[in-house]
Amino acid sequence: MSGTVPSGEEFAGGFPAGLSAMDDEFAPMFSMGQVSSMLEVQQAFLRRIDQQQVVSPQRSAGGQRRYSRHDIGQIRQVVVMMGEGMTLAAIRRIIELELEIAALRRERDELRARLRRLGLDSGVE
Repeated sequence: MSGTVPSGEEFAGGFPAGLSAMDDEFAPMFSMGQVSSMLEVQQAFLRRIDQQQVVSPQRSAGGQRRYSRHDIGQIRQVVVMMGEGMTLAAIRRIIELELEIAALRRERDELRARLRRLGLDSGVE
């Protein structure tokens, strides 16, 4: 694995005009070796949490794992929770529930906005 940062063109979709990989927290920019070094964790640990579907990074065209800043934040969270004695299965479930909650909050906010546009908000909380 090289230590270079891939450009957006190396991954499906690229980046919108005016947005670079450095601006996008979901841009897959870091290799497994880089993340392992940054977080002081073993590469085997990163492979394990990917296999257990706790944090699954994107893959480069060559099949190498590429981690985003968002992935790195999640891995930090996993390390903390494991330090508190949680299992990977429990951590995966917590992450799944957090994603569900975020989706429900977005849906709620969209529905509130629609109600306001229709003049039917009447103090809905």
